[in-house]
Amino acid sequence: MIKKIEDFQNVFFIGVAGVGMSAIAQYLRGIGKEVSGSDRYFHPGEYNKTREQLEAEGIHCFLQDGSGITEKTDLIVVSTAIEDTVYEVQKAKELGIPIIKRSELLSIIAKSKKTIAVAGTSGKSTTSAMLYQILLDAHYEPSIISGAGLTSIIKDGKIGNAAVGKGEWLIIEADESDGSVVQYEPEIGLLLNIDKDHQEIDELIDLFTIFKKNSKSLFIVNQSNTLSKSLSADIKNDFGFEDKNAGYSAENFEQDGLSLTFNVLDQPFQMNSLGQHSVENATAAIAVANQIGIDLKTCAESLANYEGIYRRHQILGQKNGVWVIDDYAHNPGKCAASIKACQPLADKVIAWFQPHGYKPTRFLKDDFINEIADSLRPQDEIWMSEIFYAGGTAVKDISANDLIVGIKEKGKKAHFVEDRNNLLQALKPELKQGVVLLLMGARDPSLEEFCKNLFENL
Repeated sequence: MIKKIEDFQNVFFIGVAGVGMSAIAQYLRGIGKEVSGSDRYFHPGEYNKTREQLEAEGIHCFLQDGSGITEKTDLIVVSTAIEDTVYEVQKAKELGIPIIKRSELLSIIAKSKKTIAVAGTSGKSTTSAMLYQILLDAHYEPSIISGAGLTSIIKDGKIGNAAVGKGEWLIIEADESDGSVVQYEPEIGLLLNIDKDHQEIDELIDLFTIFKKNSKSLFIVNQSNTLSKSLSADIKNDFGFEDKNAGYSAENFEQDGLSLTFNVLDQPFQMNSLGQHSVENATAAIAVANQIGIDLKTCAESLANYEGIYRRHQILGQKNGVWVIDDYAHNPGKCAASIKACQPLADKVIAWFQPHGYKPTRFLKDDFINEIADSLRPQDEIWMSEIFYAGGTAVKDISANDLIVGIKEKGKKAHFVEDRNNLLQALKPELKQGVVLLLMGARDPSLEEFCKNLFENL
């Protein structure tokens, strides 16, 4: 039975190229474990960037054919996407090797450090990255296991979603989508928001209530989010946006192009980013950092140099007077916030969205229609292509066009282009000087390349 990090040395990841899996794999390699893994995206004789980056870290990569699992393997890790019918799972069972889920392993790792667990339905990766940057600049030598690549780490040729420092603090994301948030027992629990995403609100409240109880020293919530506010442990430890009751409140917010300015406890802050939600995330990071001993001036100096994270309002550039922005937004609240964040940049925002998964799209249909429609100004437009299907068993009884029809019924400009490869041709008449083109979607590994190619061919 694997209960602590010392209980294994040779670990194998089935699905190692996934963002959550690769982060833990890199972290374990960084602390001296023997790490290997396979992935269905690895093919013979075919270049794979993630594979190359993992192998550069000393992680051995294999095809998903069982060849990497041997008698020396003492732990197998699977993501929630890996089903028991996968051949490698069967082989591991035959060899009697313990099999645990990614979230279980992360909870074991979290117990080995002083952990800050960042939870909430939106903003976990961004807030984790900001907090990591502040701790790094304050010479705390932190570690991080993230759900997205930090630009500052990617610049070194790495995937960017993990780093091992010599200090005592580890920053992780506590995910509610699979219910695993209840497994963590962090030193500090941070709750950014509660909005309908993968589960109903009542279920989310139950999960985050357990998360609150499991947080040992400090539990910090967003006083500007109605539902997270209800779980506050002590308002003076909390953060908020223009909420003077919170111990840490962002005040005097202004957005000038790509520059944000605001004050927290009379300390001025400036960041290169977009939107109110970015300021809320920053204030959350400030609240944590200040309460573990980092002064506000250091926080401000650090955030002024914060470089962002991969595919979170990533500016691809400007061409023919059109700004193109790539964003990971994938649930109703994130899509709406992403659209609103772009509006101060231009008179018109044209947003494109590729929903992921038939089940989540069906579950959130009304929320997508209402929140996206509400976020659009009369001149703005939303375009969608068909739902991304990652494989497995799925009932295909909904289309992205169903969302478009609902948004049109609310009087907003909405268009469906079933095949995204036809998107640019359809969009070109609309792409005029002074327009922002916002590209949104998640979980599809080909989206990065699609967005870059679209920008290059603009």
